[in-house]
Amino acid sequence: MDTIEGAPECLWARGRVELLAGDDSARGGPRVAIVGSRGPSPYGQDQARRFSAWLAARGATIVSGLARGVDSVAHAAALDVGGDTIAVLGSGVDRPWPAGPLAERVASEGLLLSEFEPGTPPAKHHFPQRNRLISGLSAAVVVIEGAFRSGSLITARWAADQGREVFALPGRVDQPLARGCHRLLREGAALVEDPGELAEILGLGAAPCHDGSADSVAEVPLLAALQGETSTAGELATRLARPLNEVLTDLALLELEGRVARAPGGLYRRVERGPTDRGRSARR
Repeated sequence: MDTIEGAPECLWARGRVELLAGDDSARGGPRVAIVGSRGPSPYGQDQARRFSAWLAARGATIVSGLARGVDSVAHAAALDVGGDTIAVLGSGVDRPWPAGPLAERVASEGLLLSEFEPGTPPAKHHFPQRNRLISGLSAAVVVIEGAFRSGSLITARWAADQGREVFALPGRVDQPLARGCHRLLREGAALVEDPGELAEILGLGAAPCHDGSADSVAEVPLLAALQGETSTAGELATRLARPLNEVLTDLALLELEGRVARAPGGLYRRVERGPTDRGRSARR
């Protein structure tokens, strides 16, 4: 942070301050900013969840701004897989915006961070200012989705000025929320389609794995529910009485591990593994 132009003289923190130690996260991985629209499309929400969960599961700390939309999805997905996250605020740490269960969860399991002293209310001009800290804390910035003048482009430009890596996801040419990412790509941001593409660039290892004989507590009922049939994420959430966002996060991780696959119509199906596959998983 000391190398950032206009670095604040003081920071206030609420939560796990060890997440600020050194250049890497508490789990040994880099800090990665995931940012985007406050009103993302379903595609944008899915990709924010997918990238955040994948990176956090492999030791990266997810940095974002707690705002509604992509920011909130990214924070929640990181915590849902037992990962770390830092929310940089445009208000005092005692007055997070938006206030609510997610802010309290980040304060408890991750870290709320601000250059504004406690008691400071949120203000419109604070948010572009705090964006330089989101990028400055991070080794790379991933822009998921945003309009042509999205605030996430401010974060990306700060990142470029600070010598950080900037990545952007492509979208449909007729989708207004893709125009911001396409603008960044034209200006030199690196195109990324899959979180696995970031592994070598950011020095990420494999996700923590099980001993090969047992799945996680969350995965067991999810895989059992897909035994011999296909279901949508919503159907699985209802059947298992779990929040939809948690089910989507687990499905994304299982898909990356080759345990489930998508089928037409938004359906998911289980992929059966043989003994060789289980042994390979245990040796990762």
